[in-house]
Amino acid sequence: MSKFETFAALHKPGDPVILYNIWDVGSAQAVVAAGARALATGSHPVGDASGFGDAQQVPIDFVFANARRIVDAVDPLPLTVDFEGAYSTDAKQAGDNVALLARTGAVGCNFEDQVIGGEGVHAIDQQCHRIEAIRRAVGDEFFINARTDLFIKFEQRDDALVDQVIERGKAFADAGASGFFVPRLADPRQIERIVRDVPLPLNVIAFPGAPPKAEWAAAGVARISHGPFPHRALMAKLTEMASAAIG
Repeated sequence: MSKFETFAALHKPGDPVILYNIWDVGSAQAVVAAGARALATGSHPVGDASGFGDAQQVPIDFVFANARRIVDAVDPLPLTVDFEGAYSTDAKQAGDNVALLARTGAVGCNFEDQVIGGEGVHAIDQQCHRIEAIRRAVGDEFFINARTDLFIKFEQRDDALVDQVIERGKAFADAGASGFFVPRLADPRQIERIVRDVPLPLNVIAFPGAPPKAEWAAAGVARISHGPFPHRALMAKLTEMASAAIG
């Protein structure tokens, strides 16, 4: 079984793969030692740890080099990379960029629909066009985890917003996405609706105050990420330890 197949097979509704997000080789090796079955970078921790910041401020060549070093260090475990908006609003350029990412040995990426550096999210047709271009560029096996940021951009997370999420999920599936990522989605009832109506494995993100993972699993979640929170907790602990030592 290839690393692509191994990674895709980990996405089981009701038995979600846990991705404790990393940012470099050292954090990757620590998470591997904890028993991880796959690894995922987070754009925010990579940006924070490198000093560049989030929202595509990390130079794209740095992203590629970082991914390649992690892949080499943890092989044969699969690595997926948070690639934000693929560093381009142009569909062909986005596809070319993801193809370069795939050459690092990464088996997949997150690809989000928010307007980076702007407001709101891209129109469905535009985002689907970009997903289609990425799929053509990387072939059938690469795991495109299509992310919608509707739950981040809008605080009124009601059933009407869930309807919009479902509309996007179905469209992203038709465009060639492998998975569907909805950060800040938390309500198991809403999760059940999305799992039922969108034909893609659902990814949610664990955050302070989120429901227990068992509730999400029971609702049909197939993947749980941890985003920036491991890095933030570690940095807070480091500050605490340094403060005790210095003081």
